Amino acid sequence: MEYENKLVLAPMVRVGTLPFRLLAADYGADITYSEEIIDHKMVKCERKVNEYIGSTDFVEKGTDNIVFRTCSQERDRVVFQMGTSDAVRALKAAQIVCKDVAAVDINMGCPKSFSVSGGMGAALLTKPDLINDILTTLRRNLDTPVTCKIRLLESSSDTVELARRIEKTGVSALAVHGRKVPDRPRDPAKWNEIADVVSALSIPVIANGDVFEYDDFERIKVATGASSVMVARGALWNASIFSPNGKAHWEDVKREYVRKSILWDNDVKSTKHTLKEMIMHYSCLEFPEGKAVIKSENLADLAKVYGEEEYYRLALYCHLILPIILFFFLLPHAAFVSHHGFPLLIRFSTNPNRFQALLLEPKLRICNSSEWN
Repeated sequence: MEYENKLVLAPMVRVGTLPFRLLAADYGADITYSEEIIDHKMVKCERKVNEYIGSTDFVEKGTDNIVFRTCSQERDRVVFQMGTSDAVRALKAAQIVCKDVAAVDINMGCPKSFSVSGGMGAALLTKPDLINDILTTLRRNLDTPVTCKIRLLESSSDTVELARRIEKTGVSALAVHGRKVPDRPRDPAKWNEIADVVSALSIPVIANGDVFEYDDFERIKVATGASSVMVARGALWNASIFSPNGKAHWEDVKREYVRKSILWDNDVKSTKHTLKEMIMHYSCLEFPEGKAVIKSENLADLAKVYGEEEYYRLALYCHLILPIILFFFLLPHAAFVSHHGFPLLIRFSTNPNRFQALLLEPKLRICNSSEWN
């Protein structure tokens, strides 16, 4: 994983799931962080390959609860962000997922009560010895790059001192949010204090805070000297912020997000949350669209709200019905769809033109039964 001159999607709770990460990447994001996943949840998971949609799922044992979902398309850019307050537990959780992600990041900046009350997130900022223990343990036992994300401390000198201690653990990069724990989103990000960190370190620093337009990527890089730039709200409101060709209309971005949520069978609560955040920035939840999203109970309802009923039906057909048809179609010929080709075939088939080609040329992804494993 390289951290020079990268545009980075920040970790966002209930937003940074697979569909949104892929959406950001389509528009130009080089690195995409997952939402924060708590180590307690991850250690209870087992890895499962979802052949129907071509994803890799980490599912809580004994349940259908998907804690983290990824896919091969994002393998080289997705960063698994973890909330933890214990080095041993952090390592156990990281070992479960590390071979399916590009890097593992420790959240040391979230000021939310659910994170801080568990000794995670911003609570770690006042515990440098624990930070050292967690990061050193991960670095010594993982081949996967390890990073962390912090906030500013009370003084710039305190932040620099902590950053230097973090650098000594051997992390690959450090992300710095230019706000302090008590600061609110409306408070201006302190780019000058990020610059102090950059000048004190030799590892790449990722600057985060007040990036709302594509031009802001260059502005914050010049102001701070950071290697790369991370964006949260600016991407949430319009993921096409990563595009050098200018932003797409937010209505088009929303619709593409809905399609990706359908394609990857995203959790409906997560999808609704993300859509509501988009709507509230540009409009109002009291308008018909907002009320319809709130009322929606599943992805089929959301597809109807955004006029994507046909896409939903096609995706459903490809995920559930087409595999059965193909299995019985190919069975008489003693052949099967290849282990790696099958998920790709299903994903490609969401394109109506490719869907037709698959029916006309089924031998494109056939292998002899002796090759099946």
